[in-house]
Amino acid sequence: MINQNNYWLKNAHIPTCLITDNRFIPDTKENLCLADLQIQEGKISQIISASHDTIGIDLQKRIILPCFVDIHTHLDKGHIFERSPNLQGDFKTALETVKKDAIFWDEEDLYKRMEFALKCSYAYGTIAIRTHLDCHENQADISLKVWQKLQKAWQNKITLQAVSLVSLDYFLTENGVKLADKIAEIGGILGGVAYTNPDLENQLEKVFQLAKERNLDLDFHCDENGEIDSICLQKIAETALKMNFTNNILCGHCCSLSIQPKEIVVKIINLVKEANISIVSLPMCNLYLQDRQENITPFWRGVTRVKEFKKAGIKVTFASDNCRDPFFGFGDHDMLEVFNQSVKIVHLDTPYSDWITSVTKIPADLMKLPDLGQIRVNSPANLVVFKARYFSELFSRNQSDRLIIRDGKIIKNQLPNYQELD
Repeated sequence: MINQNNYWLKNAHIPTCLITDNRFIPDTKENLCLADLQIQEGKISQIISASHDTIGIDLQKRIILPCFVDIHTHLDKGHIFERSPNLQGDFKTALETVKKDAIFWDEEDLYKRMEFALKCSYAYGTIAIRTHLDCHENQADISLKVWQKLQKAWQNKITLQAVSLVSLDYFLTENGVKLADKIAEIGGILGGVAYTNPDLENQLEKVFQLAKERNLDLDFHCDENGEIDSICLQKIAETALKMNFTNNILCGHCCSLSIQPKEIVVKIINLVKEANISIVSLPMCNLYLQDRQENITPFWRGVTRVKEFKKAGIKVTFASDNCRDPFFGFGDHDMLEVFNQSVKIVHLDTPYSDWITSVTKIPADLMKLPDLGQIRVNSPANLVVFKARYFSELFSRNQSDRLIIRDGKIIKNQLPNYQELD
């Protein structure tokens, strides 16, 4: 037995980009360095190059990561696929199916499904989640109430943030203004779905105004389609610049950018950079939905231009999005699976560079959680230890035997049984 109040984790492979101390030099082509960590009273007290002078648990080059941060989810929709399947598998049917299923979304139903999602996330090593919540009319009161209960119940395990989800025209109504007030009251993020329409600029100016008046960050769904003339991301960036908006802006999906002409892509990326907008890509969900046509093999992958964004100096993250609902019929709230699939779908390997920060440090920074998403001295020891020694091993097996450390203590990471949803 180890003394969980004071122990060393020795000979661990850690991505150098996740250690704030720049003394560490990679000893693998995957930018992993070999280090020893001392854990004392729940915090990381020392990080040193691997040494024969320390006594502790020899990890034999196993990978250690900080706990994951999942910045784009829909916990209120999750795990309804069995009762409300999307048999066509397309975006339009997903919208219609979720709208019909919402008649079941009372406090009991939401709490049960959302808590199931949190149990999964916790067991896999996620420490912070931002969830979008459908907030039209009376649903806002129900969903936000459940979210507040869960936020309190899980406060020592997972940090929860809430984002409103409505179409942007909703903010032109009195109910939309009231919703902005509710989001400000709970310390949430103002969000919505941007659709191409003749009134889009007016809608965007209104939501930016509401956010500025209440000092709120913004989080948009945009261009989740394969339409070459869908340029909502461009309009969001132009509005941010016009309104001189200085708070955080996160834009999700941005799929249409992948099929647009190079000159349009360059223009939009430059605007996004100038407006200081960050991007979240949802590869698993978009691979599932985009370019789906009956009896026709899909041609494109549905993801946005993450490499071009990153090259331009724009912050890029990946997240799990929907889970076992009409928008994505699979998933288990495992951020390693999200990153694993992202690596393969978007070709983030050879080299891996610092892409691992896209599911750890970068989303933590965007969620204003400075103690999370990296490995540094005096930060809480919230870590995930894998048997894999290299990324090639990490992405080749499911890593269900990972070890979760929270505040220096090894936790029992038991996944919930699906019967809990019955």
